[in-house]
Amino acid sequence: MSFILNIETATKNCSVSIAKNGETILCKEIAEEGYSHAEKLHVFIEEAIAESGVSVQDLDAIAVSQGPGSYTGLRIGVSAAKGLCFALNIPLIAVDTLKTLASQAKVSDGKIIPMLDARRMEVYSEIFNADLEVERAIQAEIITEDSFKDFSEKLYFVGDCAEKCKPVLTKSNFVFLEEIKYPSAKDMSKISYDKYQKSDTVDVAYFEPYYLKDFMMTLPSKK
Repeated sequence: MSFILNIETATKNCSVSIAKNGETILCKEIAEEGYSHAEKLHVFIEEAIAESGVSVQDLDAIAVSQGPGSYTGLRIGVSAAKGLCFALNIPLIAVDTLKTLASQAKVSDGKIIPMLDARRMEVYSEIFNADLEVERAIQAEIITEDSFKDFSEKLYFVGDCAEKCKPVLTKSNFVFLEEIKYPSAKDMSKISYDKYQKSDTVDVAYFEPYYLKDFMMTLPSKK
């Protein structure tokens, strides 16, 4: 029997779950425009542990979303996960954010393309088959009317980019699952458990989130 605490903070959704043998037993999350991760994450962790009846000493590993996604959100999640792993002397598992998002699409055919907003018409994307096997690695790309034009099978798009991408990606085989918007810790459970069973962990001291692009700070304009 194994218990894993999953942490997902790569997007506006601040999410924490407790999983037993790959099954989510409790999830705490909130998606807010203002990114309340710094205020909510540790509260959610404490509440999830208390409400699940699983003590911190019962935890076998911590899993954290590795990105891509929000620079600040990823830093907050990874810092919390590292702190817990150091304190409890348990392994850290890194989970592909886009795979967590793609796993919400329960389809039997075609390809699943999770996309996260990277501002303007740029997105972070990856391509999976219906069995959640990677068919094209993560990349940052500009979406145009020619994007994905070489695919003839059904493409299922998930993520927070539907509003800006749907008017551009209009081929008949393109399907937007608009109800699937953000990755959630509840959908990390099976992925993190599979990694735990394979001892697929990362070095707690040296692990860094996968930002994909360098952080750019916007300075206020001079008056």
